[in-house]
Amino acid sequence: RWQAEVTPRKAALVTSLGGCVEVDSETEAVAGDHFKIRCISCKKRSETEATAFTEWFFKEKNTKDFVKILRYDFEEKLTVMDARFEDLVVWNGTKNIEDLQDLSIFITNVSYEHAGDYICSVNRTLHFDNEFYHNIMVNKTIHLDVVDKANRDMASIVSEIMMYVLIVVLTIWLVAEMIYCYKKIAAATEAAAQENASEYLAITSESKENCTGVQVAE
Repeated sequence: RWQAEVTPRKAALVTSLGGCVEVDSETEAVAGDHFKIRCISCKKRSETEATAFTEWFFKEKNTKDFVKILRYDFEEKLTVMDARFEDLVVWNGTKNIEDLQDLSIFITNVSYEHAGDYICSVNRTLHFDNEFYHNIMVNKTIHLDVVDKANRDMASIVSEIMMYVLIVVLTIWLVAEMIYCYKKIAAATEAAAQENASEYLAITSESKENCTGVQVAE
């Protein structure tokens, strides 16, 4: 018995399922540099045996049609089908097992013709008892821009600003605490000095009185 199910692409999803974590790919690559296009498709029931293969499709920027660029499965490994990616793609996903959940690839030398939309298509077959099979297909779309140099994202800029603000605030707080402690110590020292001076004067007065009494007695 064979059933087929097509699930929609999950948008901006970060979820944990049985130890597998789905994380969206980065979307900006630098020309001449290497870049990882992340594609992760977690199996919902980790205890179920499964086999999977993936096919990647690419639509270059300013074009209309998607073209199959590669296929990966456990037996045949990586097969590149497009000259634009020949000798430039390295498999960076699940290895050594038939159930592929991480289907990421590495482009070793990004060029401007690699900008566009990618579809990571996952075909997974779940194996149940009594020779029952269930097929699931998942498509994930990744948009990739290629730039001359890396642009810092807003999150990193805000994080850096917050770090400097925190450093300034902590420095001001530390200086204020030091001034407060200095004043407190100075006040305590002054009070102790006054107390010692008072005790000294009291002892001196008492000594003079004792001396005067001795002279009168003589």
